[in-house]
Amino acid sequence: MTDLNTNKTTPTPTMIPIPPSSQFHSPSPANSNPMTPKSPFITRVMTPLASPMKKAMTSMQGYLEFTKLNPQDEWLPITESRNGNAFYAAFHTLSSGIGIQALVLPLAFTALGWVWGIISLSTFFVWQMYTLWLLIQLHESPSGARYSRYLWLSIATFGEKLGKLMTLIPTIYLSSGTCITLIMIGGATMKLLFNTIVGNTWEDKNDTPLSMIEWYLVFTCLAVVLSQLPNLNSIAGVSLVGAIASVSYCTIIWVVSVIEGRLAGVSDEQPQVSGVARVCDVLNALGIVAFAFRGHNLVLEIQGTMPSSLKQPSRVPMWKGVKYSYLIIAMCLFPLAIGGYWAYGNLMPTTGGMLTALYKYHGQSTSKAILELTSILVIINCLTSFQIYAMPVFDNLELRYVTKMDGPCPWWVRAGSRVFFGVLAFFVAVALPFLPSLAGLIGGIALPITLAYPCFMWIVMKKPDPYSKMWWLNWILGCLGMILSVLLVFGAIWTIVTRGIEVHFFKPK
Repeated sequence: MTDLNTNKTTPTPTMIPIPPSSQFHSPSPANSNPMTPKSPFITRVMTPLASPMKKAMTSMQGYLEFTKLNPQDEWLPITESRNGNAFYAAFHTLSSGIGIQALVLPLAFTALGWVWGIISLSTFFVWQMYTLWLLIQLHESPSGARYSRYLWLSIATFGEKLGKLMTLIPTIYLSSGTCITLIMIGGATMKLLFNTIVGNTWEDKNDTPLSMIEWYLVFTCLAVVLSQLPNLNSIAGVSLVGAIASVSYCTIIWVVSVIEGRLAGVSDEQPQVSGVARVCDVLNALGIVAFAFRGHNLVLEIQGTMPSSLKQPSRVPMWKGVKYSYLIIAMCLFPLAIGGYWAYGNLMPTTGGMLTALYKYHGQSTSKAILELTSILVIINCLTSFQIYAMPVFDNLELRYVTKMDGPCPWWVRAGSRVFFGVLAFFVAVALPFLPSLAGLIGGIALPITLAYPCFMWIVMKKPDPYSKMWWLNWILGCLGMILSVLLVFGAIWTIVTRGIEVHFFKPK
Protein backbone atom coordinates (compact mmCIF):
# COMPACT_ATOMS: atom_id res chain seq x y z
CA MET A 1 0.00 0.00 0.00
CA THR A 2 1.38 3.41 -0.98
CA ASP A 3 1.19 6.58 1.04
CA LEU A 4 -0.61 9.26 -0.93
CA ASN A 5 1.77 12.02 0.15
CA THR A 6 5.07 10.28 0.52
CA ASN A 7 7.03 7.71 -1.41
CA LYS A 8 7.03 5.31 1.52
CA THR A 9 5.49 1.96 0.92
CA THR A 10 3.78 0.10 3.70
CA PRO A 11 3.57 -3.66 3.49
CA THR A 12 0.27 -5.10 2.38
CA PRO A 13 -1.13 -8.37 3.62
CA THR A 14 0.23 -11.32 1.68
CA MET A 15 -1.21 -14.77 1.38
CA ILE A 16 0.83 -17.38 3.23
CA PRO A 17 0.84 -20.66 1.34
CA ILE A 18 -0.42 -23.67 3.26
CA PRO A 19 2.18 -26.43 3.36
CA PRO A 20 1.16 -29.85 2.14
CA SER A 21 -0.12 -32.18 4.82
CA SER A 22 2.95 -34.35 4.41
CA GLN A 23 5.07 -31.54 5.83
CA PHE A 24 3.04 -31.54 9.02
CA HIS A 25 2.93 -35.31 9.41
CA SER A 26 6.12 -36.96 8.19
CA PRO A 27 6.50 -40.18 10.13
CA SER A 28 10.04 -41.23 10.89
CA PRO A 29 11.18 -44.72 9.95
CA ALA A 30 11.48 -45.62 13.64
CA ASN A 31 7.84 -45.14 14.59
CA SER A 32 6.12 -45.51 11.27
CA ASN A 33 3.30 -48.03 11.12
CA PRO A 34 2.71 -50.31 8.19
CA MET A 35 0.30 -48.75 5.74
CA THR A 36 -3.17 -50.23 5.66
CA PRO A 37 -4.93 -50.86 2.37
CA LYS A 38 -7.12 -47.97 1.16
CA SER A 39 -10.85 -48.45 1.16
CA PRO A 40 -12.53 -48.44 -2.28
CA PHE A 41 -14.98 -45.84 -0.92
CA ILE A 42 -12.14 -43.48 -0.03
CA THR A 43 -10.45 -44.03 -3.35
CA ARG A 44 -13.52 -43.58 -5.53
CA VAL A 45 -15.58 -41.02 -3.59
CA MET A 46 -13.56 -39.09 -1.02
CA THR A 47 -10.54 -38.37 -3.20
CA PRO A 48 -12.50 -36.61 -5.97
CA LEU A 49 -14.33 -34.60 -3.31
CA ALA A 50 -11.27 -33.74 -1.25
CA SER A 51 -9.31 -32.17 -4.09
CA PRO A 52 -11.77 -29.36 -4.95
CA MET A 53 -12.57 -28.83 -1.27
CA LYS A 54 -8.88 -28.42 -0.50
CA LYS A 55 -8.53 -25.89 -3.30
CA ALA A 56 -11.60 -24.02 -2.07
CA MET A 57 -10.30 -23.87 1.50
CA THR A 58 -6.91 -22.63 0.29
CA SER A 59 -8.44 -19.90 -1.87
CA MET A 60 -10.84 -18.97 0.94
CA GLN A 61 -7.95 -18.52 3.36
CA GLY A 62 -6.16 -16.39 0.80
CA TYR A 63 -9.25 -14.23 0.28
CA LEU A 64 -9.67 -13.70 3.99
CA GLU A 65 -6.02 -12.73 4.30
CA PHE A 66 -6.37 -10.14 1.56
CA THR A 67 -9.68 -8.68 2.74
CA LYS A 68 -8.44 -8.28 6.29
CA LEU A 69 -8.21 -4.57 7.04
CA ASN A 70 -4.81 -3.03 7.17
CA PRO A 71 -4.37 -1.40 10.61
CA GLN A 72 -4.03 2.00 8.94
CA ASP A 73 -7.43 1.56 7.25
CA GLU A 74 -9.02 1.12 10.68
CA TRP A 75 -7.65 4.52 11.74
CA LEU A 76 -8.59 6.60 8.67
CA PRO A 77 -11.94 8.42 8.31
CA ILE A 78 -12.98 6.80 5.03
CA THR A 79 -12.50 3.16 6.08
CA GLU A 80 -12.72 3.58 9.86
CA SER A 81 -16.30 2.31 9.78
CA ARG A 82 -17.37 -0.40 7.35
CA ASN A 83 -21.03 -0.83 8.22
CA GLY A 84 -22.37 1.02 5.17
CA ASN A 85 -25.19 -0.24 2.97
CA ALA A 86 -27.06 0.54 -0.24
CA PHE A 87 -29.04 3.34 1.44
CA TYR A 88 -25.88 5.07 2.66
CA ALA A 89 -24.43 4.77 -0.85
CA ALA A 90 -27.56 6.32 -2.34
CA PHE A 91 -27.50 9.21 0.16
CA HIS A 92 -23.83 9.99 -0.47
CA THR A 93 -24.20 9.67 -4.25
CA LEU A 94 -27.23 11.95 -4.39
CA SER A 95 -25.66 14.57 -2.13
CA SER A 96 -22.43 14.64 -4.17
CA GLY A 97 -24.00 14.06 -7.59
CA ILE A 98 -26.46 16.97 -7.69
CA GLY A 99 -25.01 20.41 -7.25
CA ILE A 100 -25.14 23.99 -8.37
CA GLN A 101 -23.37 22.98 -11.61
CA ALA A 102 -26.66 21.43 -12.76
CA LEU A 103 -28.31 24.85 -12.77
CA VAL A 104 -26.19 26.02 -15.71
CA LEU A 105 -27.18 23.12 -17.98
CA PRO A 106 -29.56 25.32 -20.06
CA LEU A 107 -26.52 27.37 -21.08
CA ALA A 108 -25.24 24.33 -22.95
CA PHE A 109 -28.48 24.16 -24.92
CA THR A 110 -28.03 27.76 -26.09
CA ALA A 111 -24.97 26.60 -28.06
CA LEU A 112 -26.09 23.06 -28.95
CA GLY A 113 -29.80 23.57 -29.65
CA TRP A 114 -32.65 21.25 -28.77
CA VAL A 115 -31.65 18.11 -30.64
CA TRP A 116 -27.93 18.04 -29.97
CA GLY A 117 -28.45 19.28 -26.44
CA ILE A 118 -30.71 16.35 -25.54
CA ILE A 119 -28.47 13.88 -27.40
CA SER A 120 -25.37 15.16 -25.61
CA LEU A 121 -27.02 15.07 -22.19
CA SER A 122 -28.31 11.52 -22.76
CA THR A 123 -24.96 10.31 -24.13
CA PHE A 124 -22.95 11.67 -21.23
CA PHE A 125 -25.43 10.25 -18.75
CA VAL A 126 -25.11 6.72 -20.16
CA TRP A 127 -21.33 7.08 -20.55
CA GLN A 128 -20.69 8.13 -16.96
CA MET A 129 -23.07 5.44 -15.66
CA TYR A 130 -20.96 2.85 -17.49
CA THR A 131 -17.70 4.19 -16.04
CA LEU A 132 -19.32 4.19 -12.58
CA TRP A 133 -20.12 0.51 -13.06
CA LEU A 134 -16.52 -0.15 -14.06
CA LEU A 135 -15.15 1.54 -10.93
CA ILE A 136 -17.55 -0.37 -8.68
CA GLN A 137 -16.44 -3.67 -10.23
CA LEU A 138 -12.75 -2.73 -9.91
CA HIS A 139 -13.03 -1.87 -6.21
CA GLU A 140 -12.27 -5.47 -5.29
CA SER A 141 -9.56 -7.42 -7.09
CA PRO A 142 -9.84 -11.20 -7.66
CA SER A 143 -7.30 -11.69 -4.87
CA GLY A 144 -9.55 -9.84 -2.45
CA ALA A 145 -7.58 -6.58 -2.19
CA ARG A 146 -9.84 -3.51 -1.87
CA TYR A 147 -9.04 -0.15 -3.43
CA SER A 148 -10.93 2.35 -1.29
CA ARG A 149 -9.38 5.45 -2.87
CA TYR A 150 -9.31 6.43 -6.52
CA LEU A 151 -5.59 7.16 -6.32
CA TRP A 152 -4.84 3.71 -4.91
CA LEU A 153 -6.64 2.03 -7.81
CA SER A 154 -4.74 4.23 -10.25
CA ILE A 155 -1.40 3.30 -8.67
CA ALA A 156 -2.30 -0.40 -8.68
CA THR A 157 -3.24 -0.14 -12.35
CA PHE A 158 -0.62 2.13 -13.90
CA GLY A 159 2.23 1.95 -11.39
CA GLU A 160 3.21 4.39 -8.66
CA LYS A 161 4.77 7.16 -10.74
CA LEU A 162 2.34 7.13 -13.67
CA GLY A 163 -0.68 6.57 -11.40
CA LYS A 164 0.15 9.61 -9.28
CA LEU A 165 0.95 11.71 -12.34
CA MET A 166 -2.40 10.91 -13.96
CA THR A 167 -4.76 11.22 -11.00
CA LEU A 168 -3.18 13.03 -8.04
CA ILE A 169 -3.74 16.64 -9.20
CA PRO A 170 -7.21 16.00 -10.75
CA THR A 171 -8.49 14.25 -7.62
CA ILE A 172 -7.11 17.02 -5.41
CA TYR A 173 -8.92 19.59 -7.57
CA LEU A 174 -12.16 17.61 -7.56
CA SER A 175 -12.10 17.48 -3.76
CA SER A 176 -10.42 20.69 -2.59
CA GLY A 177 -11.51 22.79 -5.58
CA THR A 178 -15.12 21.75 -5.12
CA CYS A 179 -14.99 22.71 -1.43
CA ILE A 180 -13.59 26.14 -2.34
CA THR A 181 -16.34 26.64 -4.92
CA LEU A 182 -18.98 25.59 -2.39
CA ILE A 183 -17.73 28.27 0.01
CA MET A 184 -18.16 30.87 -2.74
CA ILE A 185 -21.62 29.65 -3.72
CA GLY A 186 -22.79 29.13 -0.15
CA GLY A 187 -21.56 32.54 1.00
CA ALA A 188 -23.07 34.33 -2.00
CA THR A 189 -26.41 32.54 -1.51
CA MET A 190 -26.42 33.53 2.17
CA LYS A 191 -26.06 37.14 1.14
CA LEU A 192 -28.79 36.69 -1.47
CA LEU A 193 -31.08 35.21 1.19
CA PHE A 194 -30.37 38.10 3.56
CA ASN A 195 -31.18 40.66 0.86
CA THR A 196 -34.42 38.84 0.08
CA ILE A 197 -35.53 38.71 3.71
CA VAL A 198 -34.39 42.14 4.90
CA GLY A 199 -34.12 44.23 1.77
CA ASN A 200 -37.07 42.64 -0.04
CA THR A 201 -34.92 42.43 -3.17
CA TRP A 202 -32.52 39.92 -4.66
CA GLU A 203 -30.15 42.57 -6.01
CA ASP A 204 -26.69 43.04 -4.48
CA LYS A 205 -26.47 45.88 -1.99
CA ASN A 206 -23.36 47.46 -0.57
CA ASP A 207 -25.01 48.60 2.66
CA THR A 208 -25.59 45.09 4.06
CA PRO A 209 -24.14 44.50 7.54
CA LEU A 210 -21.71 41.84 6.29
CA SER A 211 -19.36 41.98 3.32
CA MET A 212 -18.96 39.05 0.93
CA ILE A 213 -15.79 37.96 2.73
CA GLU A 214 -17.70 37.84 6.01
CA TRP A 215 -20.46 35.78 4.40
CA TYR A 216 -17.77 33.37 3.18
CA LEU A 217 -16.50 33.20 6.76
CA VAL A 218 -19.96 32.45 8.16
CA PHE A 219 -20.41 29.59 5.70
CA THR A 220 -16.93 28.23 6.39
CA CYS A 221 -17.50 28.23 10.15
CA LEU A 222 -20.73 26.25 9.74
CA ALA A 223 -19.01 23.80 7.39
CA VAL A 224 -16.06 23.28 9.76
CA VAL A 225 -18.35 22.65 12.74
CA LEU A 226 -20.28 20.07 10.73
CA SER A 227 -17.03 18.46 9.55
CA GLN A 228 -16.17 17.29 13.07
CA LEU A 229 -18.22 14.13 12.49
CA PRO A 230 -15.57 11.41 12.60
CA ASN A 231 -15.90 9.33 9.42
CA LEU A 232 -17.69 8.89 6.12
CA ASN A 233 -20.40 6.60 7.50
CA SER A 234 -21.14 9.05 10.30
CA ILE A 235 -22.25 11.70 7.79
CA ALA A 236 -24.83 9.44 6.11
CA GLY A 237 -27.62 11.41 7.81
CA VAL A 238 -26.01 14.66 6.66
CA SER A 239 -25.88 13.33 3.10
CA LEU A 240 -29.56 12.35 3.33
CA VAL A 241 -30.48 15.91 4.30
CA GLY A 242 -28.30 17.22 1.46
CA ALA A 243 -29.90 14.84 -1.03
CA ILE A 244 -33.40 15.96 -0.04
CA ALA A 245 -32.33 19.61 -0.28
CA SER A 246 -30.75 19.22 -3.72
CA VAL A 247 -33.70 17.35 -5.21
CA SER A 248 -36.09 19.89 -3.67
CA TYR A 249 -34.43 23.07 -4.93
CA CYS A 250 -33.88 21.61 -8.42
CA THR A 251 -37.56 20.68 -8.60
CA ILE A 252 -38.75 24.04 -7.26
CA ILE A 253 -36.62 26.00 -9.72
CA TRP A 254 -37.68 24.21 -12.90
CA VAL A 255 -41.34 23.89 -11.87
CA VAL A 256 -41.64 27.61 -11.03
CA SER A 257 -39.81 28.55 -14.25
CA VAL A 258 -42.17 26.46 -16.37
CA ILE A 259 -45.31 27.63 -14.55
CA GLU A 260 -44.31 31.30 -14.94
CA GLY A 261 -44.11 30.70 -18.67
CA ARG A 262 -41.71 31.46 -21.48
CA LEU A 263 -40.13 34.90 -21.38
CA ALA A 264 -40.98 37.41 -24.07
CA GLY A 265 -38.25 37.80 -26.67
CA VAL A 266 -36.68 34.39 -26.04
CA SER A 267 -34.95 32.92 -29.09
CA ASP A 268 -33.79 29.34 -29.69
CA GLU A 269 -31.45 30.33 -32.51
CA GLN A 270 -27.72 29.95 -31.96
CA PRO A 271 -25.71 33.18 -32.17
CA GLN A 272 -23.95 33.87 -35.46
CA VAL A 273 -20.21 33.89 -34.74
CA SER A 274 -17.01 33.00 -36.58
CA GLY A 275 -16.02 29.39 -37.20
CA VAL A 276 -13.42 29.08 -34.43
CA ALA A 277 -15.62 30.89 -31.92
CA ARG A 278 -18.51 28.59 -32.83
CA VAL A 279 -16.37 25.51 -32.25
CA CYS A 280 -15.24 26.87 -28.87
CA ASP A 281 -18.85 27.59 -27.87
CA VAL A 282 -19.80 23.99 -28.71
CA LEU A 283 -16.83 22.63 -26.77
CA ASN A 284 -17.68 24.78 -23.76
CA ALA A 285 -21.28 23.55 -23.97
CA LEU A 286 -20.10 19.94 -24.02
CA GLY A 287 -17.94 20.74 -21.02
CA ILE A 288 -20.95 22.09 -19.12
CA VAL A 289 -22.86 18.87 -19.83
CA ALA A 290 -19.90 16.67 -18.87
CA PHE A 291 -19.21 18.59 -15.64
CA ALA A 292 -22.86 18.26 -14.61
CA PHE A 293 -22.12 14.64 -13.69
CA ARG A 294 -19.67 14.56 -10.82
CA GLY A 295 -18.67 12.31 -7.95
CA HIS A 296 -16.61 9.63 -9.71
CA ASN A 297 -13.64 10.55 -7.53
CA LEU A 298 -15.76 9.55 -4.51
CA VAL A 299 -17.36 6.29 -5.64
CA LEU A 300 -14.52 4.04 -4.46
CA GLU A 301 -14.39 5.87 -1.13
CA ILE A 302 -18.13 5.38 -0.62
CA GLN A 303 -17.85 1.69 -1.51
CA GLY A 304 -14.95 1.39 0.93
CA THR A 305 -17.37 2.05 3.81
CA MET A 306 -19.24 -1.20 3.10
CA PRO A 307 -18.52 -4.66 4.46
CA SER A 308 -17.47 -7.23 1.91
CA SER A 309 -17.16 -11.00 1.82
CA LEU A 310 -16.90 -13.74 -0.75
CA LYS A 311 -20.64 -14.41 -0.64
CA GLN A 312 -21.70 -10.78 -0.29
CA PRO A 313 -19.24 -8.53 -2.14
CA SER A 314 -19.63 -4.80 -1.66
CA ARG A 315 -20.20 -4.19 -5.36
CA VAL A 316 -23.76 -5.58 -5.12
CA PRO A 317 -25.24 -3.06 -2.62
CA MET A 318 -23.06 -0.29 -4.03
CA TRP A 319 -24.39 -0.68 -7.56
CA LYS A 320 -27.91 -0.95 -6.21
CA GLY A 321 -27.57 2.35 -4.35
CA VAL A 322 -25.93 4.07 -7.34
CA LYS A 323 -28.66 2.92 -9.76
CA TYR A 324 -31.50 4.33 -7.70
CA SER A 325 -29.67 7.54 -6.88
CA TYR A 326 -28.84 8.23 -10.53
CA LEU A 327 -32.42 7.56 -11.51
CA ILE A 328 -33.36 10.44 -9.20
CA ILE A 329 -30.47 12.54 -10.53
CA ALA A 330 -31.73 12.05 -14.08
CA MET A 331 -35.23 13.10 -12.96
CA CYS A 332 -33.69 16.36 -11.73
CA LEU A 333 -31.14 17.18 -14.45
CA PHE A 334 -33.22 16.52 -17.58
CA PRO A 335 -36.18 18.72 -16.53
CA LEU A 336 -33.74 21.42 -15.39
CA ALA A 337 -31.98 21.49 -18.75
CA ILE A 338 -35.06 21.18 -20.96
CA GLY A 339 -37.43 23.31 -18.88
CA GLY A 340 -34.80 25.97 -18.25
CA TYR A 341 -33.90 26.31 -21.92
CA TRP A 342 -37.58 26.49 -22.89
CA ALA A 343 -38.30 29.18 -20.30
CA TYR A 344 -35.22 31.39 -20.65
CA GLY A 345 -33.48 30.40 -23.92
CA ASN A 346 -30.79 32.87 -24.93
CA LEU A 347 -31.69 35.11 -21.96
CA MET A 348 -30.22 32.62 -19.48
CA PRO A 349 -27.74 34.41 -17.15
CA THR A 350 -24.17 33.15 -17.53
CA THR A 351 -23.52 33.45 -13.78
CA GLY A 352 -25.66 31.46 -11.40
CA GLY A 353 -27.72 29.81 -14.11
CA MET A 354 -31.32 29.10 -13.27
CA LEU A 355 -31.06 30.31 -9.67
CA THR A 356 -30.12 33.78 -10.88
CA ALA A 357 -32.76 33.59 -13.63
CA LEU A 358 -35.45 32.73 -11.06
CA TYR A 359 -34.65 35.80 -8.99
CA LYS A 360 -34.00 38.08 -11.97
CA TYR A 361 -37.09 37.35 -14.05
CA HIS A 362 -39.60 36.09 -11.46
CA GLY A 363 -38.42 37.75 -8.26
CA GLN A 364 -41.45 40.04 -8.15
CA SER A 365 -44.12 37.59 -9.33
CA THR A 366 -43.01 34.58 -7.28
CA SER A 367 -43.86 34.15 -3.63
CA LYS A 368 -41.16 35.49 -1.34
CA ALA A 369 -41.41 32.34 0.76
CA ILE A 370 -40.57 30.16 -2.27
CA LEU A 371 -37.52 32.29 -3.10
CA GLU A 372 -36.31 32.15 0.49
CA LEU A 373 -36.90 28.39 0.71
CA THR A 374 -34.95 27.85 -2.51
CA SER A 375 -31.96 29.80 -1.18
CA ILE A 376 -32.07 27.92 2.13
CA LEU A 377 -32.09 24.57 0.32
CA VAL A 378 -29.11 25.63 -1.82
CA ILE A 379 -27.18 26.61 1.31
CA ILE A 380 -28.00 23.29 3.00
CA ASN A 381 -26.87 21.35 -0.05
CA CYS A 382 -23.60 23.31 -0.18
CA LEU A 383 -22.93 22.57 3.50
CA THR A 384 -23.64 18.84 3.13
CA SER A 385 -21.71 18.49 -0.14
CA PHE A 386 -18.73 20.17 1.52
CA GLN A 387 -18.57 17.30 4.03
CA ILE A 388 -18.39 14.46 1.53
CA TYR A 389 -16.00 16.24 -0.86
CA ALA A 390 -13.72 17.23 2.02
CA MET A 391 -13.57 13.68 3.42
CA PRO A 392 -10.80 12.50 1.02
CA VAL A 393 -8.78 15.56 2.04
CA PHE A 394 -9.29 14.76 5.73
CA ASP A 395 -8.31 11.15 5.02
CA ASN A 396 -5.13 12.25 3.28
CA LEU A 397 -4.16 14.64 6.09
CA GLU A 398 -4.66 11.98 8.73
CA LEU A 399 -2.73 9.45 6.67
CA ARG A 400 0.40 11.52 7.14
CA TYR A 401 0.02 11.39 10.93
CA VAL A 402 -0.93 7.70 11.00
CA THR A 403 2.04 6.74 8.83
CA LYS A 404 4.50 8.69 10.95
CA MET A 405 3.15 7.80 14.41
CA ASP A 406 1.88 4.29 13.60
CA GLY A 407 -1.33 4.89 15.50
CA PRO A 408 -4.73 6.55 15.21
CA CYS A 409 -5.12 10.32 15.33
CA PRO A 410 -6.10 11.82 18.70
CA TRP A 411 -9.31 13.79 18.64
CA TRP A 412 -7.47 17.11 18.81
CA VAL A 413 -5.30 16.25 15.79
CA ARG A 414 -8.36 15.23 13.79
CA ALA A 415 -10.26 18.37 14.77
CA GLY A 416 -7.25 20.61 14.16
CA SER A 417 -6.58 19.18 10.69
CA ARG A 418 -10.16 19.84 9.65
CA VAL A 419 -10.10 23.38 10.98
CA PHE A 420 -6.83 23.88 9.09
CA PHE A 421 -8.38 22.74 5.81
CA GLY A 422 -11.42 24.97 6.36
CA VAL A 423 -9.18 28.00 6.95
CA LEU A 424 -7.09 27.15 3.89
CA ALA A 425 -10.16 26.75 1.66
CA PHE A 426 -11.58 30.04 2.97
CA PHE A 427 -8.30 31.82 2.24
CA VAL A 428 -8.20 30.53 -1.34
CA ALA A 429 -11.85 31.48 -1.89
CA VAL A 430 -11.11 35.03 -0.76
CA ALA A 431 -7.73 35.36 -2.48
CA LEU A 432 -8.80 33.87 -5.82
CA PRO A 433 -12.45 34.82 -6.36
CA PHE A 434 -11.98 34.39 -10.12
CA LEU A 435 -11.30 30.65 -9.69
CA PRO A 436 -14.72 29.60 -11.10
CA SER A 437 -13.72 31.34 -14.36
CA LEU A 438 -11.00 28.70 -14.72
CA ALA A 439 -13.39 25.81 -14.05
CA GLY A 440 -13.58 24.93 -17.74
CA LEU A 441 -9.80 24.70 -18.05
CA ILE A 442 -9.19 22.74 -14.86
CA GLY A 443 -12.32 20.65 -15.38
CA GLY A 444 -11.12 19.64 -18.83
CA ILE A 445 -7.89 18.38 -17.28
CA ALA A 446 -9.85 16.41 -14.65
CA LEU A 447 -12.43 15.02 -17.11
CA PRO A 448 -10.54 11.71 -17.74
CA ILE A 449 -11.18 10.81 -14.08
CA THR A 450 -14.83 10.41 -15.05
CA LEU A 451 -14.85 9.27 -18.68
CA ALA A 452 -11.47 7.81 -19.67
CA TYR A 453 -9.35 6.35 -16.87
CA PRO A 454 -11.95 3.79 -15.67
CA CYS A 455 -11.98 2.27 -19.17
CA PHE A 456 -8.19 1.92 -19.26
CA MET A 457 -8.20 0.55 -15.70
CA TRP A 458 -10.64 -2.16 -16.74
CA ILE A 459 -8.43 -3.21 -19.64
CA VAL A 460 -5.32 -3.41 -17.45
CA MET A 461 -6.91 -5.04 -14.39
CA LYS A 462 -9.48 -7.38 -15.97
CA LYS A 463 -7.46 -8.18 -19.14
CA PRO A 464 -10.39 -8.85 -21.52
CA ASP A 465 -9.68 -10.94 -24.60
CA PRO A 466 -8.08 -8.82 -27.35
CA TYR A 467 -10.60 -7.62 -29.93
CA SER A 468 -13.54 -8.77 -27.80
CA LYS A 469 -16.56 -6.50 -27.28
CA MET A 470 -15.38 -5.25 -23.87
CA TRP A 471 -11.88 -4.72 -25.22
CA TRP A 472 -13.11 -2.58 -28.12
CA LEU A 473 -15.71 -0.73 -26.03
CA ASN A 474 -13.25 0.35 -23.35
CA TRP A 475 -10.51 1.32 -25.79
CA ILE A 476 -12.93 3.42 -27.85
CA LEU A 477 -14.53 5.15 -24.84
CA GLY A 478 -11.17 5.69 -23.15
CA CYS A 479 -9.63 7.29 -26.25
CA LEU A 480 -12.73 9.41 -26.87
CA GLY A 481 -12.58 10.63 -23.28
CA MET A 482 -8.95 11.66 -23.64
CA ILE A 483 -9.63 13.41 -26.98
CA LEU A 484 -12.60 15.24 -25.47
CA SER A 485 -10.45 16.33 -22.53
CA VAL A 486 -7.84 17.82 -24.87
CA LEU A 487 -10.53 19.60 -26.91
CA LEU A 488 -12.16 21.06 -23.79
CA VAL A 489 -8.82 22.37 -22.55
CA PHE A 490 -8.22 23.95 -25.96
CA GLY A 491 -11.69 25.52 -25.98
CA ALA A 492 -11.24 26.89 -22.46
CA ILE A 493 -7.85 28.41 -23.30
CA TRP A 494 -9.22 29.97 -26.51
CA THR A 495 -12.16 31.46 -24.61
CA ILE A 496 -9.87 32.93 -21.96
CA VAL A 497 -7.55 34.41 -24.60
CA THR A 498 -10.28 35.88 -26.80
CA ARG A 499 -12.81 36.99 -24.20
CA GLY A 500 -10.58 37.34 -21.16
CA ILE A 501 -11.42 36.89 -17.51
CA GLU A 502 -11.75 39.46 -14.77
CA VAL A 503 -8.84 38.82 -12.42
CA HIS A 504 -9.13 40.43 -9.00
CA PHE A 505 -7.40 39.22 -5.86
CA PHE A 506 -8.98 39.43 -2.39
CA LYS A 507 -12.06 41.16 -3.81
CA PRO A 508 -14.90 38.62 -3.98
CA LYS A 509 -18.13 39.88 -5.49
